[in-house]
Amino acid sequence: MIRAYVESDIDTLADIWYNGSLQAHHFIEPSYWALKIDDMKRIYIPLSDTHVYQTSSVVIGFISMVDNYLAALFVDPTSQNNGAGSQLLKFEKERRSSIQLKVYQKNPSAVRFYEKNGFRIKGTEIDEQTGQEEYVMEWKAKASKGE
Repeated sequence: MIRAYVESDIDTLADIWYNGSLQAHHFIEPSYWALKIDDMKRIYIPLSDTHVYQTSSVVIGFISMVDNYLAALFVDPTSQNNGAGSQLLKFEKERRSSIQLKVYQKNPSAVRFYEKNGFRIKGTEIDEQTGQEEYVMEWKAKASKGE
């Protein structure tokens, strides 16, 4: 089930984000992610349009959007490869005509995931905070006939 984020989800989402960040971004010092946990709880998640993926009563993933920018998509590492990330992405794609995101080049599994879900690389940038190269990717809805 996908539902809107509620304030009581914040600790779970921060844990999912932190553990997912450590797993997916092994090329960045773990202390960088640890220093960002409070900002995730106080600023980034609450100020985004965030939805969670829940199985039974357990939240296993979330997606955060800022306008048409995908700010975060994380699934608990123990629950990955079961379709939760794809379902969260599909949910947002049904609500928008385009989505942009940035993904680290050194995270090839995430790049493949986004490409498999219709995103295309539009350019490259350097993340000012980490110094890492990242791809700028975009998905656009197919125009329907008559548009």
